[in-house]
Order: sequence, then structure tokens, then C-alpha cells
Amino acid sequence: MAEDSEMVVVPGADGNFGVLAGHAPMISTVRPGVIDVYSRRPQVAHRVFVAGGFAEVTPDRCTVLAEEAIAVGDLNAAAVDQEISDLADDLAEAKTEAERAAVERALEVARAKRLALAS
Repeated sequence: MAEDSEMVVVPGADGNFGVLAGHAPMISTVRPGVIDVYSRRPQVAHRVFVAGGFAEVTPDRCTVLAEEAIAVGDLNAAAVDQEISDLADDLAEAKTEAERAAVERALEVARAKRLALAS
């Protein structure tokens, strides 16, 4: 999605950060969470859940390369709850460290989706 906005708030690895026009250039990793897109402050025009990725900020734009992106309104609470339950079972059954790490990462993303629905 590409659109003009007044400000975006991105869930950076070290905390949320806001981006306005003229922002200093930077690159950040993005943790699972919600990007809030403001058309006019304090009104949020869009809320997009991202599973992680990278953000590049220039004075003219903010580009997020996300592993997964979905409008918060399109998330289904029952499906997310089931995903969390299934992943908790998978975690209990993980046999290797690699399996365990992959399931823990998926569980982190699913829990972040649940938080997105609650906010």
C-alpha cells in the first residue's frame, strides 16, 4: 500500500517511532506489531499489522518491507486464538532447538496479532 499521510508510527525493534515529513534518514528493524497511518493527527486512517521486517525512512517517505502485512480490521479473533492454541501445542512437541525457535517466533507473531485486536 502506498499513500500520502501526515505521520506513521512504526513498531521498531527498540520501540515505536513516529515519522513525519522531513525525518532524518534511518533504517530500523520492525518487530511484530501495528503500523498506525495518520491522515490528520490525531486521526488514524489505517492500522496495519506487520509480522516484522525492515523500515527505511527518508525525508520524503517511510518504506516498510514486512514479512506479513494485514489490515487490523481483517484479523479474526477466533482464528488468532486458535492459532495461538495450536502453536502452544506445537511448542510442547518441538523436538529440536531449530523447531522450537521457529514455533516460538510464530507464537510471538500470533500473540502480537492478539494484542493488535485488543488495542
